[in-house]
Amino acid sequence: MYRLTFFIVGGLLGPSLAFASVESSLLGLKTVLLGSILPIFAVLALGFAAFSFFTGNPNAKQHLVMAVWGAIILFGAQSIVDMLQRVVR
Repeated sequence: MYRLTFFIVGGLLGPSLAFASVESSLLGLKTVLLGSILPIFAVLALGFAAFSFFTGNPNAKQHLVMAVWGAIILFGAQSIVDMLQRVVR
């Protein structure tokens, strides 16, 4: 079963990966992370902090502060990456 799955996935992804450079692969990874995955984690963290606040958790203030800082960093990640790219070049 695993061999069949490996061959199917390899057959579908093989041609596209064969022509991909390292730079384009990293650019695609950055786009996926910054565009969809990291903002979802930021929203989930803010939701958890709000839930802990409404349930009366004694650490709710700490959760909220950490979630807000995390959201600032995650939503500002593209600006941070752009700044680092300008510094390196």
